[in-house]
Amino acid sequence: MTSRPPTFRGDPSDPGALRPFVQGRRIIVGISGGIAAYKSAFVVSRLAQAGAEVSVLMTESATKFVTPLTFQALSGRHVFTSAWEHVESKDPQHINLATSASLALVAPASMDFLAKLAHGRTDDVVSLVLSAVDRAKTPVLLAPAMNAVMWSQPSNQRNLTTLRGDGFSFIGPAEGWQACRTEGTGRMSEPADILEAVANSLGPVVG
Repeated sequence: MTSRPPTFRGDPSDPGALRPFVQGRRIIVGISGGIAAYKSAFVVSRLAQAGAEVSVLMTESATKFVTPLTFQALSGRHVFTSAWEHVESKDPQHINLATSASLALVAPASMDFLAKLAHGRTDDVVSLVLSAVDRAKTPVLLAPAMNAVMWSQPSNQRNLTTLRGDGFSFIGPAEGWQACRTEGTGRMSEPADILEAVANSLGPVVG
């Protein structure tokens, strides 16, 4: 019987507790449009402090909520906002980002972004890079964030079923107060819960 990696224990907000799980690993953090993007700054900061090599990718809508400069400062790395940016001229389609990643996370994952993934659209840098991730080898975690009514829409629920069948994993969403001044399911999971899910998906660093 194959033994499972130890479950993460400790405070996921503590870089020291995260370090045995993320140090030296390459993690993609994709951000789609939504006010919950502000929570992702904490996630990126803690991963970087714990020694992960974090590459942040943002949709155009995401940049309306939090600036790329914020994530550049927190990650210490270039932030990709367009598929047409060629930081590495030998990799114009950013395939290396996908193939070298230990894990990919999208937080927040909006209703529109989930629909893109479910239907194979790649018209932004986040969905483009994710399309080149081999989910049989690399975990892809999605942290949905949207209004409660949007979450319960039949079209969204169909997309969730498709995405689970395609091998994506989900973190949340949680229930609670939403920016639209309502309460219900659809609130993005808290940063600590997302960090714990990242650690558990990766397992401890070997060697």
